[in-house]
Amino acid sequence: MNVLLIGSGGREHALAWKIAASPVLDKLYCAPGNPGIANEAECVDIEVEDHGAVVAFCAEYEIGLVVVGPEAPLVAGIADALNEAGIPVFGPTAAAAQLEGSKGFTKDLCDRHNIPTGAYMRFNNAPKAKAYAREMGAPIVIKADGLAAGKGVTVAMTLEQAFEAIEDCFEGAFGEAGAEVVVEEFLEGEEASFFCICNGINALPLTTAQDHKCVGDGDTGPNTGGMGAYSPAPVMTDALIEQTMEQIIKPTLQGMAERGTPFTGVLYAGLMITDSGPQLIEYNVRFGDPECQVLMMRLKDDILMLMKAAADELLWTMSARWTDEAALCVVMATKGYPGAYKKGSAISNLEAASAVHNVEVFHAGTALEADKIVANGGRVLGVTALGATVITAHDQAYMAVDLIDWDDGFCRRDIGWRAIQREK
Repeated sequence: MNVLLIGSGGREHALAWKIAASPVLDKLYCAPGNPGIANEAECVDIEVEDHGAVVAFCAEYEIGLVVVGPEAPLVAGIADALNEAGIPVFGPTAAAAQLEGSKGFTKDLCDRHNIPTGAYMRFNNAPKAKAYAREMGAPIVIKADGLAAGKGVTVAMTLEQAFEAIEDCFEGAFGEAGAEVVVEEFLEGEEASFFCICNGINALPLTTAQDHKCVGDGDTGPNTGGMGAYSPAPVMTDALIEQTMEQIIKPTLQGMAERGTPFTGVLYAGLMITDSGPQLIEYNVRFGDPECQVLMMRLKDDILMLMKAAADELLWTMSARWTDEAALCVVMATKGYPGAYKKGSAISNLEAASAVHNVEVFHAGTALEADKIVANGGRVLGVTALGATVITAHDQAYMAVDLIDWDDGFCRRDIGWRAIQREK
């Protein structure tokens, strides 16, 4: 089977690495890819926004499955175009991708189907949003409604911070994503990520992870797209997983099917584990980044077969098995991220880092210039390790990180700290 993978980040490198190991794969293409993905796939120059060009490529190269990595093409309707052309695709339609494309849409769905989540209101102007925030009091959460590359959420500990976040949204800090704002109750607890592969009404539970969104050690500083992750998340017990399936995942799939927008693809639930049980913070309609890196390291089964089964409506025949080992990913980013940063700084010694036992170095924002790897984005590398414990995986990952020569790079040094405290 020929496969086209869409995307260019660390998530897509992890998917390419795993798909390339499938015995049913004939040829893997990636659009546009990156230098790391080029070791696993043939990178092709297709304008992903041009759905006609993607469809034409799939027809010419006899693509048996398209795997869409990032959320933006899904929200833009690439799966609709592929479905219309009769090309199997792993990913939701534009209507179903609203679960990530509009935070207000998801909150309304939760409200209709009694899915546990924080109290909220939606606003299209700053004065009313501020009035509601003042009524609720701080701490409170301010969210740009649309896609903002993981940076549209502010956990405001004071009303002043909440008002500033509201103004940022309506003044264009997140473009069209901030045209509407969701003001949401602050939930106390510990965050966890839970993943399922879905096909309409059916869901195959995958596993759990926990990521680190803040840029600085000790979970300080502004939110980012993710500075690291580990799997499994010890806070998610078997009982909590079952509760999540029954109270959150299944009602969501049923609600989406009832409104005529059944969901196929990866459903990634961002959860807050509170004293009253799991509550939904938000949905993503694709694998997380860097969560995908740790999931692919732990998955024992063929990810390509799982995704093809979902696309072919045969998900009920599949199961997913996971190694008992822990996986941990450390994101190396360009200095200045998530604010302004410079591109083009040289990165070397990646081969030595990759040679560390049980370590894979996944490329995200990299480019190839004069046969040298350079930084080409904010989050640039995902150094990922397996270990018998989170502590072991942590030590292996940071051993590899310390071998990488990159003067303009930085990373958090405390990825996995909650799990490490539990293990100690």
